[in-house]
Amino acid sequence: MNATERHRPSPSRTAATVTAVIPTLNEADNLRWLLPRLTGVDEIVIVDGESTDGSAEVAAALRPDAVIISQPPRGKGAALQAGFAAATGDVIVMLDADGSMDPAEIGSFVALVERGFDFVKGSRYACGGGSEDLTFLRRTGNRWLTRLANTLYRTDWSDLCYGYVALRRDAVATLRLRSTGFEIETEMCVNAVTTGLRIAEVASFEGNRLFGESHLNTWRDGWRVLKMMVGSRMRPVRASQEHDEHVVPEPVRLPAGVAA
Repeated sequence: MNATERHRPSPSRTAATVTAVIPTLNEADNLRWLLPRLTGVDEIVIVDGESTDGSAEVAAALRPDAVIISQPPRGKGAALQAGFAAATGDVIVMLDADGSMDPAEIGSFVALVERGFDFVKGSRYACGGGSEDLTFLRRTGNRWLTRLANTLYRTDWSDLCYGYVALRRDAVATLRLRSTGFEIETEMCVNAVTTGLRIAEVASFEGNRLFGESHLNTWRDGWRVLKMMVGSRMRPVRASQEHDEHVVPEPVRLPAGVAA
């Protein structure tokens, strides 16, 4: 395991419970691959954006122990915020439903949290990482956005726009997340810096999406990442600030076996 450490905290002594939070929007075929492989977690929270392909039913059939939340498809950020609010584990691991992220890597992320880090971000560019999915345009955009983030926030990250992340559940409130789209991944990173969370970067390999088409729009979502990153530098979230009245809309919870 290769990790770039911002701080070097002392290790914790007890094993943490782990919740996997997975946003879904028409990912039924991918869930058939992913869910049986999620064996290293204590809880699974699936936030479904009113899928029309039976994603919620597939999830309930494969993992009747999963918490399934249904809400309108407002974006990845909105789904993740709902999932974080429902999670009960000591550590939250967020990963995509498309089969591109290997569940076997969860242990590497959680191990760093158990060492004392608050926020652990995956990197496709760290030694041992890689990607089969990045197009030339996405690779170029991510490289420049990462360089800008390193300049603005005085970090030395090797990757920015990647959604394989683990964090302590009690650090979620500190991040004060607002983003509703894909830019939430970057918002989490920059707010972790400005609030003084202990951060580590760990190598991760991203495969190709197994089935279906990506919901990511390179130009639109890249622009949203840029605006959020610059705006957060001008108006940074600080750990000393009191929480505002921002509230995530209450999602609809589905019992196992009940359709979305």
